[in-house]
Amino acid sequence: MALPCVRLGVVRLRSGTLLRGLCRSSSHQTSAAAEEIEVPRRKTWDKTAVLQALAYTVNHDPTSSAYMFLDDPYLLPSTSTDYKLFSLSKESGKNAAKYIVNMYPNLFQKDFAEPHIPCLMPENIQPQVEGVSEEALNERILLRRVNESVDLFDQLLQGGTTPSVETTNKLLDLICFYGDREPTTEDQQYQQEDNESEKVKKRNVPLKRIPAGRTWRENNNAERIFNLMPERSAHSYRTMIRGMVKHGAYAQAFNMYTDLLNNRYTGDVYTFNALILAAPETKTEVKDKGALIVELLNHMVQQKVTPNLLTFNSVMKSLRKIGPPVKGMAMQTLLEMKALDIEPSLATYSHLLGVFYKPGDLLGQSQLLTSILEQTRGKSFAAKDPDDMFFFSEAMRVCLEAKDLDLAYELHKLLNTGDNWRLLGKTPQEFAYYGRLFHIVCMMENADVVLKWYRELVPSRYYPTSKGFQNLLQVLEMENRLELIPEIWKDIKLLGHSNKEYLLEEVLNLMATGKPNAELQAVFADTAVSIKSVYESSNTSKYQLKVSAAAFGNIALLLTRAGRLEEAWKILKSFKTKNLVPRSNVITELLDGAKAAGNKAMAVDLVQLAVSFSLPDTAQIAQRVLNDFTLTEEQRIMLQDLAQSSGTRSSSSSSSSSSSSDSDHD
Repeated sequence: MALPCVRLGVVRLRSGTLLRGLCRSSSHQTSAAAEEIEVPRRKTWDKTAVLQALAYTVNHDPTSSAYMFLDDPYLLPSTSTDYKLFSLSKESGKNAAKYIVNMYPNLFQKDFAEPHIPCLMPENIQPQVEGVSEEALNERILLRRVNESVDLFDQLLQGGTTPSVETTNKLLDLICFYGDREPTTEDQQYQQEDNESEKVKKRNVPLKRIPAGRTWRENNNAERIFNLMPERSAHSYRTMIRGMVKHGAYAQAFNMYTDLLNNRYTGDVYTFNALILAAPETKTEVKDKGALIVELLNHMVQQKVTPNLLTFNSVMKSLRKIGPPVKGMAMQTLLEMKALDIEPSLATYSHLLGVFYKPGDLLGQSQLLTSILEQTRGKSFAAKDPDDMFFFSEAMRVCLEAKDLDLAYELHKLLNTGDNWRLLGKTPQEFAYYGRLFHIVCMMENADVVLKWYRELVPSRYYPTSKGFQNLLQVLEMENRLELIPEIWKDIKLLGHSNKEYLLEEVLNLMATGKPNAELQAVFADTAVSIKSVYESSNTSKYQLKVSAAAFGNIALLLTRAGRLEEAWKILKSFKTKNLVPRSNVITELLDGAKAAGNKAMAVDLVQLAVSFSLPDTAQIAQRVLNDFTLTEEQRIMLQDLAQSSGTRSSSSSSSSSSSSDSDHD
């Protein structure tokens, strides 16, 4: 019997063809196949696409440090100071290795990598063209040798050869970028981006900025070469303007812009971006600063220069410098971006928060941030402005000041959307963000939620400050979760905050407040001994802790409650050498322990100690020892004499105090 013909499902092959099963009709098979064939669109994959896909399968490990430290377990940081020191040391080592490889390339000719990795091989940083020629000048410019390029330019002029306008403009670019100085190691990290500056401009992504502090020297080589040029192009003026703004010569930049207009040239978008940033620095009145920004924008319209995202971000940044009086201009700028179909970046929103920030106006700040988060919900941002990295820390500061926990959670959700976490910024911004998040959680949440966040963030993303630990201890105190204090103390010690006196006293005070079960009392006593060792070791360290009677009194209390009377007695005896006076309750609790242990010798010693400190409760303590302990006749006589003498002393002191109060009354 023949089997019925069954049509199989469609299976798509790599080549794009379709494999089909049996059909009742061959003609029907052909027509159906022709209808369902789809030629897939060509997709170009990134070289690291597989690595990126694998990276998304790995979850965050809250117990480990940052990935950059995993090569050497000895250098795993335990404090924020260690984090900064170790990360800078690692980068310094990389820079030193690159320097050696590039200075002595003949020693690193053998290529072990398969396939070849160009970035690991020595770069050609030595000049190859000898003599005085324009070709040699172009080579020095390409190698970023500022002084050699300027000297070679002067030699060409002295020899009667005038370099071309294009070559001279390249030299001006080099001098203005580095501020007429040789690039340092700090500047070398920007070399690759500068090599691809044209590509970057097309993508509308700015180059990273050289750190501030470089000043524009008057009559420097850039100005001298510019004045020597027989023929200047628009590029020459634009380069000078951007260099002057970058290095703080704002008034000179506007003078150069006037010369550009007088020579019937026009600026480009990057020139106007620089001038807009410089506008608030050249005027004193608020209305004049705003008017100058509007004037520059009108010039862009007249010169038919199309603004980009960085133009509007520059406007926002300048308005932020001016302050709250220009809130209307900030909102108008945002509407103009929408009209031109320019998507705001995180830097735009960061500057907007800065414009509207006003201490005390917390409701307004919260409403503005709520509106921003509604617009950005579910979006994944890419880096488009160097100031993008300031948004999250700035926004979390607003959440903290407004005490809006829901808004903080919404912001954190945005951070974890897509690759937005890459825009959290450098270490200071990252620590500021997580520190503020943890602070608001401690203020608004219960202990369980606070501990959940604590274990999620520490130490992988956040190293708590002493203030952060203080907030955590307050939460544990309010919720009566004192059993967690020994664990928190270990973290305080591990993360380098055991040199903060107020933290040590806070931990001891919390443990001495209640009277938990015997098992927990033993753990508290071990913690107290650990804190005592910190005090003792500080005598030989850089940060010497100031010993207080409250701290050592609490240590003695905790040891007494755990039944470690001898250790508590040693601490009490050390009060005299430290010029400290114990509280009466410390001696009272130690007396209770001596009574439970039947140690009458310690009880007598405690009375003598109270007498030596002239405590006001000495008579009561002595009387209690007489009543509760079986003493020898000699001990009883001695204690009666001590009680009588202390009673007389206390009565005389009370009478003197009353007489003094009477005289004051008279």
